[in-house]
Amino acid sequence: MKIKQILMGSAAVIALSFFAVAPAAAQDCERGTLDERYCDVDGDLVADTPTDPSQLVDPETLIFAYTPVEDPAVYKEAWSDFLVHMEKLTGKKTLFFPVQNNAAQIEAMRSGRLHIAGFNTGSNPLAVNCAGFNPFTIMASKDGGFGYEMEIITYPGSGIEKVEDIKGKVLAFSSETSNSGFKAPSAILKADYNMVAGTDFEAAFSGKHDNTILGVANKDYPAGAIANSVMARMISRDVIKADQVVSIYKSQTFPTTGFGTAHNLKPELKAKIKEAFFSFPWEGSSLQKEFEKSNEGQFLEMNYKDFWDVIRKIDTANGVSYTCQ
Repeated sequence: MKIKQILMGSAAVIALSFFAVAPAAAQDCERGTLDERYCDVDGDLVADTPTDPSQLVDPETLIFAYTPVEDPAVYKEAWSDFLVHMEKLTGKKTLFFPVQNNAAQIEAMRSGRLHIAGFNTGSNPLAVNCAGFNPFTIMASKDGGFGYEMEIITYPGSGIEKVEDIKGKVLAFSSETSNSGFKAPSAILKADYNMVAGTDFEAAFSGKHDNTILGVANKDYPAGAIANSVMARMISRDVIKADQVVSIYKSQTFPTTGFGTAHNLKPELKAKIKEAFFSFPWEGSSLQKEFEKSNEGQFLEMNYKDFWDVIRKIDTANGVSYTCQ
């Protein structure tokens, strides 16, 4: 199984192929932009819970995956207290599934091997439309603030002091499905600076935000587009020093990782999983220890239709369309 990504100039056409999964029969229903195996009768832009009881699933073991942004071992430990809390509420064993890239995470949910997940900002639309992902919460600060900014960073002495100085040089991105690691900077560079990858600068893909940040800090890349929440956590853990990088651009605030479930879990199980998120005691937990580094301390209820509106607009500006096969 793989995601095929074809980049044509500044536009991206992302086609998903899931060869190991027999496609579900197309249903005669309203679905908007969702894949034909899903329905969206209520118009909230996410897949409806199946009305046919035979299509609902109630797994003995729940599989959870967090977006692949940094060292999976760090996040397996960070999520350990939360998963114990979820086990108590659902009565089910819960396992952390480390994923190496966004494509593998999306494919796992579409194939039924992933039940609960946090998908990063840019891959949320893919997960919603092609894997039946139902996001309902994001992390927020204790006062309700949430989100992160895309920053373009360089290193001291690189010769890059402003965005225009990237012309003729290399700009590192994380992956084509990332909002702050590709989609947002591509749209901003084209709209505000008339700069396009392949014409005005060379694009390099590092695979993950932390790879880009480390690459710039160690002078492997002259500049990179990153999510500043990831950089903040890396600085807090002394993975890099703050003075190893210099920011030359900071965007508006975007929604951060969206958490939710597969669309076809039994409603009672979905309700228990939601309860686990919103009743989780942060104080003194392994989750707090890791995520307080980026000023996060609670789960905030949200909906995909409203919170991801700006991200869908960025996709449109980039000429991004998704087809699921």
